[in-house]
Amino acid sequence: MDAPKDRVLVVDDESNQRTALATMIAGWGYETASAANGAEALDRLREFEASAIVTDLMMPGMDGSELLRRLKDQGQAPPAIVLTAFGNLETAVALVHDLGAFWFLEKPLQPGALRLLLSRAVAQSRLTDYNEALERRLSEQGVLGNLVGGSDVMQRIFSLIRQVAPTRATVLITGESGTGKELAARAIHDLSPRRTAPFVAINCAALTETLIESELFGHEKGSFTGAVERRRGCFELADGGTLLLDEIGEMPAPTQAKLLRVLEERKVRRLGAAREVEVDVRLLAATNRDLLAEVKQNRFREDLFFRLNVFEVSLPPLRDRREDIPALCEVMVRDMNIRHQCRVSGIDAQAMTLLQNQEWPGNARELRNVVERAVIIAGEGLVQSSHFFGLHSSARAPVVSGDEVRLSVGATIDEAERALIEATLRHTGNNRTRAATILGISQKTLFNKLREYGAPGGTE
Repeated sequence: MDAPKDRVLVVDDESNQRTALATMIAGWGYETASAANGAEALDRLREFEASAIVTDLMMPGMDGSELLRRLKDQGQAPPAIVLTAFGNLETAVALVHDLGAFWFLEKPLQPGALRLLLSRAVAQSRLTDYNEALERRLSEQGVLGNLVGGSDVMQRIFSLIRQVAPTRATVLITGESGTGKELAARAIHDLSPRRTAPFVAINCAALTETLIESELFGHEKGSFTGAVERRRGCFELADGGTLLLDEIGEMPAPTQAKLLRVLEERKVRRLGAAREVEVDVRLLAATNRDLLAEVKQNRFREDLFFRLNVFEVSLPPLRDRREDIPALCEVMVRDMNIRHQCRVSGIDAQAMTLLQNQEWPGNARELRNVVERAVIIAGEGLVQSSHFFGLHSSARAPVVSGDEVRLSVGATIDEAERALIEATLRHTGNNRTRAATILGISQKTLFNKLREYGAPGGTE
């Protein structure tokens, strides 16, 4: 069955020109309809779902400018190419800038230029339709801000974020690198009463001790070598809003002490300043380290840990929520289409299975890099397994979906056992006693297995 043709609406008050233009465009493989002015075009669009519009600018009654203004007010306007005489060039440029016209062409018309612009406009229309359909699917699959996940574990994370966002509580966001800790922080900010105020993020691992204090608290001119002017720090920049301290486990010990004082007194003093400045900041912290273990090793202040760990949100690794990979990939494909001007419509089933069978030690960040490379290579259509480099179809990791564990041929007994134990613990809400009963093993055996995996023991 042939795919439906893309539709183009031709709008021109001159009958001969309108007919000739529609005939030429139809010869390029498009389905066409015609209108004599803007008002008639609006009527035609109620029944004729155009992928693009080619419209004259100057027409009696409703002209091309008013037509585009009406379409913009209605929303979801198809891309429009405006045809203009030389004297109206400035108006046409304004239409592109102010009303979002796709482009303009001067008369007399160059068919090659129109054909090229029309193909690009239709491609943009297809991508818009794809993105709208994607948004509808994602609303059903589970999305919170830029976090994506319909799995049970992500739905619990979303619930925690919704609960804590409206409060002033400090939140500690934990998880492996690449799990989306900054995305979670932004979701908390966007759902909070501070959403219209600044969101400021600083990576504590990227700066030396001197620089991190300057970045956090600011400095006065001449306070140290290179301080050529006064500068406000992140606390002042985030005043009234939210400050994310990413990789806080890397913060130098002296800075930890100063941070604790700021959190307790809600005041900061710039380096070299004589007085303090009051700040109103909601603090979020993120780390891929076990801060409690860092406290025990005297590498992180215990009092600061308890001050930060008011409310913890722990993001799961991608290997523990493989069922979210298709939805994540859809979002990534959409973003890469926009970034790289590609026309990829998705990932085929075999390639998706390949993605779900990987371990993903770099989590969603690693997945994004792989998908980005594949989208660029594919360019259009579906991403195939052949577009992935470095991924092996013999990956043996079990795929866990809800209460079901699927094993690929070649999985070891140890891998299968671990997957079954972890799935059973999730099913029982991490209740060790019930999980051991279901598995037909003793609690001691279960405990020893969990310790072997380096996993928490759960509850009685």
